[in-house]
Amino acid sequence: MKIIVVDDEMDALSVFLKEIIGEEDTEYKFFRDDEESILSYVAGHATDAAFLDINMPKINGVELAEKLLKVSPDMKIIFITGLSVTEKDLPLSVQKNTAGFLYKPYSADALSVLFSRIKEKKRVLRAIMFDTFDCFIENKKVNFSSSKSKELFALLLAYNGKTLTMSDAIFHLWPDRDVEKSKILYRDAVWRLRKTLEDIFIPCVKWGRASMTLDKSFISCDYWDFLLTGEGNYNGDFCRPYEWSVSYLAMLDKIAEKRH
Repeated sequence: MKIIVVDDEMDALSVFLKEIIGEEDTEYKFFRDDEESILSYVAGHATDAAFLDINMPKINGVELAEKLLKVSPDMKIIFITGLSVTEKDLPLSVQKNTAGFLYKPYSADALSVLFSRIKEKKRVLRAIMFDTFDCFIENKKVNFSSSKSKELFALLLAYNGKTLTMSDAIFHLWPDRDVEKSKILYRDAVWRLRKTLEDIFIPCVKWGRASMTLDKSFISCDYWDFLLTGEGNYNGDFCRPYEWSVSYLAMLDKIAEKRH
């Protein structure tokens, strides 16, 4: 679990650090009241929860929460405050993501309760791209309703967080079709992929107009891990038998050679 903590008081941050340091599987980043740095960090790092002081000299925590949720809509918010604030005092846009309040001076028990609340198990899709392409939820294979919706998802994963446009998808998946027919096939594949992801409760795609982008926090992927570490089960095959996958082999071979 990855969290951020925003508080302008060093004493409060020190108390928080003392309590959080023993939490297992928790990564944390502390900020004071630098809104630009906070928003920039969350835009570049998948963040599960934010602990936000409400009253700070340069930032209002509630207003900051609204901005953070525009960047990361699934983030859970915990407000830190010395005032008698409740969920009813928050705007509706923030209420649905609010996991609770940490009232100053807070105790280790209060913090523990909130950690339990935000650590509710998150469903993660496991993508295997080396050799043939398949996806799994809790070791159960995901069944895609069409071969092209599955291939479209594989291509999106291969883009590794970059936006996949309709024109790029058509170029890779339907290179020999006329433009209008390709657009129809693309829209059908998008609809089927969207339905599959909704059925397995993995909201990992941000759907744009004629484009799509991944929220990588919902996915583990052998290809992404290999790019980062050079470690993995790459044996010369990638997303076989998709024709576009061949263009990735030279890069993957080079990484594999460096490993040896």
